[in-house]
Amino acid sequence: MDYQGKFGEALEALTIEGRYRVFADILRRRGDFPCAVHHTPEGTKPITVWCSNDYLGMGQHPSVLAAMHEAIDTVGAGSGGTRNISGTTHYHVELERELASLHGKEAALLFTSGYVSNDATLSTLVKILKGAVIFSDEKNHNSMIEGIRHGGGPKRVWRHNDLEHLETLLQEYDNDTPKIIAFESVYSMDGDIAPINEICDLAEKYNAFTYIDEVHAVGMYGDHGAGVCERDNAMHRIDIIEATLAKGFGLMGGYIASTAKVIDAIRSYAPGFIFSTSLAPVICAGAIASVRHLKQSNVEREKHQLNAALLKERLALENLPVMHTPSHIVPVLVGDPVQCKQLTDQLLDRFGIYVQPINYPTVSRGTERIRLTPGPLHNEAQMEHLVKSLRTLWNEMGLRNGYDWCQLWRGRIAVAGQFELGVAAGG
Repeated sequence: MDYQGKFGEALEALTIEGRYRVFADILRRRGDFPCAVHHTPEGTKPITVWCSNDYLGMGQHPSVLAAMHEAIDTVGAGSGGTRNISGTTHYHVELERELASLHGKEAALLFTSGYVSNDATLSTLVKILKGAVIFSDEKNHNSMIEGIRHGGGPKRVWRHNDLEHLETLLQEYDNDTPKIIAFESVYSMDGDIAPINEICDLAEKYNAFTYIDEVHAVGMYGDHGAGVCERDNAMHRIDIIEATLAKGFGLMGGYIASTAKVIDAIRSYAPGFIFSTSLAPVICAGAIASVRHLKQSNVEREKHQLNAALLKERLALENLPVMHTPSHIVPVLVGDPVQCKQLTDQLLDRFGIYVQPINYPTVSRGTERIRLTPGPLHNEAQMEHLVKSLRTLWNEMGLRNGYDWCQLWRGRIAVAGQFELGVAAGG
C-alpha cells in the first residue's frame, strides 16, 4: 500500500473539483477591524475582511479586551483541566449563569465549541431518552447531523422549514414515543429563518422535545441579544437552546441552556463534555463582558442590520445575483466551484478583499457561492470598493448576473426537496 500516494490522490481530487481550501494567513489589527494584514511568501499587504463570523466586531470591543487582560493578570492562561478535574473556575460558573439568564433558562453548560455542543448534546439526548426519534431539518449544520449519527437512534429528515412535511412525519409515531425536533433559527448559507413558534405548536401537539441551534443569531437578534427565539417571544417554548460564543459575541466556545435537570444530565453523561479541557478563564472573562454589553446595547445590532440591508441593495442595483434573505446573511451565487475559487482568489490578490468560497459539502453542488458578512464596523468606502470589485470580476469572468437567477435557484431547491443527510451548511 502506497499510503502517501493515497493521501496525494485524495488531495488531487479536491483540487480538480475546485474544492481544495487554502488558509489565508492574516493578522487583524486591534481597533481597526475589519482591516487586517495578509501574509504571503512575497510579503504583506493590507486587506479588508468580508467573511468574518465575528459579526458585531465584539472581538475588538474595549470592554471585552479589558476583561480579558484583567483575567489573565489575575489567574493566568489555561484552565488546568477538564471541568471535573480542576477546570471549573469561577469565570466558568459566572458565564454559565449569565447565559442561562440571557435565555430565560434555569441553567447553562459551556463547551469548547459550538460544534462540540451540538455533537455532544444531541448524541447524549438519544442515549438518555431511550428510543427517541430525532426529526432533523434537512439543512441542519454538520455538527447537528454528526451528533444525531453518533447517538445511533432513529432519525427522520424533514424538508427545510416545511411544517406540513414535519407534521406528516410526527403523525407516524404515538404520543409515548420520545421525539426530538432539531432545527436552527438562522440558516447560515441561505440566510433564511425558521418558523419557530409554528414548530413549537407542532411539538406541543405531538408531545415532542425541541432543540434549536441559535449559533448565527445570538448577539444579533432580540432586545437583549438572546437570538431569534427572543425576538419571536419563543424562548420559553424551546427545551434546549444551543449557541456559540464565537460569532455575535466575538470569542470562542459553545453552550446549551435549558432546565437544571437537562443541563445536569448532559453534564453527567456527555463524553464530549466530560473528557474535554475547559475553556481558558480569559476566554470566559471576555465572553461575560461581551454578553453583558450586548444585553443592554442595541447600537451594534442596529448598525449590523443596516449594513446588511444596504449591501444587499447595492449588490442588487449592480444586477449581481444576491439572495435577498430575511437575515443578516448575504449570499451571492456563483454556481461553479472552480469559478468560485477563482473569484475569491482575484478579490484577494487584486483588490485586497478577503472572502472565502463556499463549495460542496458546505452547500450542495451547483449552488456554490460567496457569503458576505457585513458588520457594524464596515464603512461606506469599503462597501463601495467591494461592490465595484465584484462587478469588475463578474464582467471579466462572464459570471451569471441577476436576482431572477437566485429566485429560480431557490425554486429548484424547493422542488428537489432533500439534501442527503451528511451534507449541510457550515460556518
